[in-house]
Amino acid sequence: MINDNISGNMSDSKRRSLTTYNHITYLLYVISYFTAGLLWVVPIIMNYAKRHDADGSWLATHFDWQIKTFWYSIVWFIIGILIITFALGGFGVSMLADSSNIAIGSFLLVSVGFIIMGLTFIWHLYRIIRGWIALTDGRPVP
Repeated sequence: MINDNISGNMSDSKRRSLTTYNHITYLLYVISYFTAGLLWVVPIIMNYAKRHDADGSWLATHFDWQIKTFWYSIVWFIIGILIITFALGGFGVSMLADSSNIAIGSFLLVSVGFIIMGLTFIWHLYRIIRGWIALTDGRPVP
């Protein structure tokens, strides 16, 4: 017997349920911006919990899209934080060594870290909006 999910013939009620579920996870990602990221973990857990229910359907792309968005955002955000941390250490050294060259380099490095974090924020928001629009239109995301 062929699994309904694999054949793409998911029952209408299950499809509606998973679509609503995805709407909720997209909404939680947006709300997480207003909670200093505290809610960021909730939708990723939700995605992992239900992703296999959508296997073989266009809804599976939304689960994967959100999971990839989360992990890539985490990686780039951490890279930005590490660069800033390293640069602030260099700034401290420049104060002790009384070196304006190190201070300028540290300031530029801090700027690079903040740019990475800012671009990550914009990219994350773009992916959530793009995915949510596709879900609303009833189509998969790439």
